[in-house]
Amino acid sequence: MGFRDEAAGYFHKAVKLNPDFSDAKENFYRVANWLVERWHFIMLNDTKRNTIYNAAIQNAVCLGSKSVLDIGAGTGILSMFAKKAGAHSVYACELSKTMYELACDVVAANKMEAGIRLLHMKSLDIEIPKHIPERVSLVVTETVDAGLFGEGIVESLIHAWEHLLLQPKTRGENGNCEKYGKVIPASAVIFGMAVECAEIRRHHRVGTKNVAGICLPTNVKFQSPACSSVDAEETVEPYTTEKMNRVPGGYLALTECFEIMTVDFNNLQELKSLATKKPGKIGVPVIKEGILDAVVVWFVLQLDDEHSLSTSPSEETCWEQAIYPVHDLADYWIKSGDHVMMEVSCQDCYLRIQNISVFGSEREVGTGKNFTQDKDLLSLGSEAELCSALANLQTNKPDAVEQTCILESTEIALLNNSLYHEGFKMAMRKVLSSLTPEKLCQAMDTQCQNEMSCGSEESNSEESIPEPFYVLDVSEGFSILPIIAGTLGQVKPYSSVEKDQHRITLDLISEANHFPKETLEFWLRHVEDESAVLQRPKSDKLWSIIILDVIEPSGLIQQEIMEKAAISRCLLQSGGKIFPQYVLMFGLLVESQTLVEESAVQGTERTLGLNIAPFINQFQVPIRVFLDLSSLPCIPLSKPVELLRLDLMTPYLNTSNREVKVHICKSGQVTAIPFWYHMYLDDEIRLDTSSEASHWKQAAVVLDNPIQVEMGEELVLNVQHHKSNVSITVKQ
Repeated sequence: MGFRDEAAGYFHKAVKLNPDFSDAKENFYRVANWLVERWHFIMLNDTKRNTIYNAAIQNAVCLGSKSVLDIGAGTGILSMFAKKAGAHSVYACELSKTMYELACDVVAANKMEAGIRLLHMKSLDIEIPKHIPERVSLVVTETVDAGLFGEGIVESLIHAWEHLLLQPKTRGENGNCEKYGKVIPASAVIFGMAVECAEIRRHHRVGTKNVAGICLPTNVKFQSPACSSVDAEETVEPYTTEKMNRVPGGYLALTECFEIMTVDFNNLQELKSLATKKPGKIGVPVIKEGILDAVVVWFVLQLDDEHSLSTSPSEETCWEQAIYPVHDLADYWIKSGDHVMMEVSCQDCYLRIQNISVFGSEREVGTGKNFTQDKDLLSLGSEAELCSALANLQTNKPDAVEQTCILESTEIALLNNSLYHEGFKMAMRKVLSSLTPEKLCQAMDTQCQNEMSCGSEESNSEESIPEPFYVLDVSEGFSILPIIAGTLGQVKPYSSVEKDQHRITLDLISEANHFPKETLEFWLRHVEDESAVLQRPKSDKLWSIIILDVIEPSGLIQQEIMEKAAISRCLLQSGGKIFPQYVLMFGLLVESQTLVEESAVQGTERTLGLNIAPFINQFQVPIRVFLDLSSLPCIPLSKPVELLRLDLMTPYLNTSNREVKVHICKSGQVTAIPFWYHMYLDDEIRLDTSSEASHWKQAAVVLDNPIQVEMGEELVLNVQHHKSNVSITVKQ
């Protein structure tokens, strides 16, 4: 409902009152992830970043900048650096209620509450003298994201220069810094590099034309949110983020690193012109041949003349890089001698890299919105290319429906996962065949022939048509499984997709595969209450197959899945099946300093002696989600073991509590237990959520205290399953 702070407060109280209340714990962990984002822990553990910021702030204060405003204070660490450096007046503003209260506790614990005034507000709302008595000589901020501008640094600094800061020192002018205003960071240089990366490609481009026999038509264009245009209804970040030195499968640099733009945070006019500047054009020579998948972006933050921080993939840093996926090219293969062209702008305070195209010595690979203007094309294009373009215009049907379908990156990865769709097709065919042993399920082409030959006679033969099998897909998000089910004979598939654009897309795919329009039904149109999606089909028959989403893309079990399975079993016809029929959970013991540092602040040393850890660590979550085990820095200390069985068809096989003995095969410190699942559609067909093609990520339980183990020992894990919550603890 949007009241995240309040929800967290109540869940936190519930856990304090009853530490064993697993529902409250699970909900608190989910809300804690929103309230105190995980990057806070990673950033506070980054000693290099803390040291460099501290040194730059000390420099400024020693040179006379004695009044300081910290914008986007977080835990208040930069404010405390300023106070320790000798600033007379320190003000800090923080918009998040949770972070503001946390900063109050941290500042008090470090005995600086008298010297730092904390404001629970946006810097844009600060007024003089209402909130702070006068203009300050120094603004410190780290309101930067992977794409530099995404946290609003430009807008907040324009406002600060106009209303909160003293006038800047003009070039060559000497005198006491106390009389002049300045900003840390002073400036930034943004860099980019074109890369080939299969992992980025499979999450942002649908690379198949045929999914388990279903043809994806050319009039449907799939895009991830990071690829959607400026004029989309919602403002979505035009990039996604990755830690490129940990991306599964690695990446290949296709160009040298190039400079995209510089920005001076101490120049008001430059900041104002950023948002209004026309897009600049950049051309970069290709140095290696490969598939153009993305432009990777990072920056160097120049804090002052001496101190800088780089977020480059080659640096070990708390920052990820911004990823601009490439789409809409006729050919993604590029080679040495080609040039990658792009437009760069800072519209709506996001760094945008758009209209990426490739120019070669003998060709130009265009984009959907072509990089060149029409008049340029006339001068560039050969006569043959122009004739081809004109012919193309004439052959395009004016009434052909063009549909752009925005899918989450996990949904695109799912569409690219052929093993998943082939597995479901085989499993559904087996169930439907077992329900009609005398009639094997018809192949799609036979069905199409029948439909085409029947034509207008169809209505006359209605009485002879046997009762169809009903298949319900209640997967989360976009799914083409109902269309695949529709190819398996006399089937009436129901899809539970919610978004209109997804429904239109599924209709277009059905049409392209010669399905009669009424074959596929959208179940939520027939269900008054979305929460009651599991009920009989409107014909009052029972379902032959119900497809449930058991695992979230994050790597956790879906909430209330066992309750949904219980309802589903009551709605199945005799011999009908739930997919998956059962799930096995696997895990192993690892030593991973990375997981430890991403889950909690490690003592006071990392934060340069400031006492922050006990306060922010109240929001630590023992389960890390969205992990890629294939590239996670860790040392396995055991082989994988089966932790749990969740049976959706035969629940009496489930146990709510079990002990698992794990044999130690390497000495070390157990810091975490990563886990994943094998989903069995039946006894033979299984999907592995840790496979290379999986759209699912993995998760891990991070231990509060590492456990020293020796090779040959055994460790006993206690695995508890209550409703859909699973907890894994080490038995001492």
